[in-house]
Amino acid sequence: MGGALAAGVLAASLYGGSPAGADPATLPTTAGEAVQRMIDLSRQSEQLNQQALNVQADLDTKLAVQRDADAKLSASTEVADNARNEVRKFQPMVDRTVIAAYQGARTNRLFAVLASNSPQQLLDQMSTLDVLSAKTSDQLKLYKSATAAATAAETTARTADDDARAAATKADQVRAELERKRADLSGAIAQVVSAWGTLSARDKTALAGSPFPPGFDRDSLLSGLVPGSGTSALAAGLTRIGDPYVWGATGPSQFDCSGLVQWAFKQVGKNVPRTSSQQAGYGTPVDKNDLQPGDVVFFYSDISHVGIYAGNGLMLHASTFGVPVAVAPMGSTPYHSARRY
Repeated sequence: MGGALAAGVLAASLYGGSPAGADPATLPTTAGEAVQRMIDLSRQSEQLNQQALNVQADLDTKLAVQRDADAKLSASTEVADNARNEVRKFQPMVDRTVIAAYQGARTNRLFAVLASNSPQQLLDQMSTLDVLSAKTSDQLKLYKSATAAATAAETTARTADDDARAAATKADQVRAELERKRADLSGAIAQVVSAWGTLSARDKTALAGSPFPPGFDRDSLLSGLVPGSGTSALAAGLTRIGDPYVWGATGPSQFDCSGLVQWAFKQVGKNVPRTSSQQAGYGTPVDKNDLQPGDVVFFYSDISHVGIYAGNGLMLHASTFGVPVAVAPMGSTPYHSARRY
């Protein structure tokens, strides 16, 4: 496709099918500008992809909290029910005691003295009163204890119910946000794929670039490989050179940026988080001047891109749509930070 025609068709795809409503000053006028516009659009879609992955991770966390809250609610409700049943066991005794007191029952020692006809009868009555009093006292103590336990259990159950409701509300909110992010990503992907289809074979080849920069020496880079190290993860990642970039993919034959990092380290026994922002909190920080092959490097202020350092200012990464997994210079991407796993 000719340069001007390619630019015009790409502009149409970038502006909803017709460039008429766009600012003419912003429309690509050459094939090179059209390719750059597609790169920019792909970059935006990569950001949306990482954002959607972050929201999904947040949702998974919220759902786990909700499950825990529901489990605590079920357990505390059962405890409260059992406590209420225990209280009910003592209710007849409490009722009898209250009725007896109301009707003026005489159960003290003075009444025993006044009502006894002989010393032996007095001793018998006093002994009986002591037994009844002690039994009633013990029963009342058990009743009070059961009542206190029931009250505490009901309070715990109410708290658990509140927690479960709050967790469910938060999960619903995050779920709604995830749907919005997915819709945004879906629209961005459609634009990128449409724009890609307008590029000439030459432009596509130029955009894909070379899998290795000139002078890259893989064997020297991986000499002295330590099993389980970052370098061994880099070695695993280098076996995926040429695999396509696909939003949300984690391998084994297609990847997004964080998916490639996660896959590479999984091959050496390390369970790395899924998203680039999560990966930026894993391991230990490394100064840019102390980078070693196998360190994980992050880019952009929102940490929406990640790769594995390959030495000499190079990184292995899954770049963007239309660009296969490759080793490329880091300098063209705004550096953020690095970690060592």
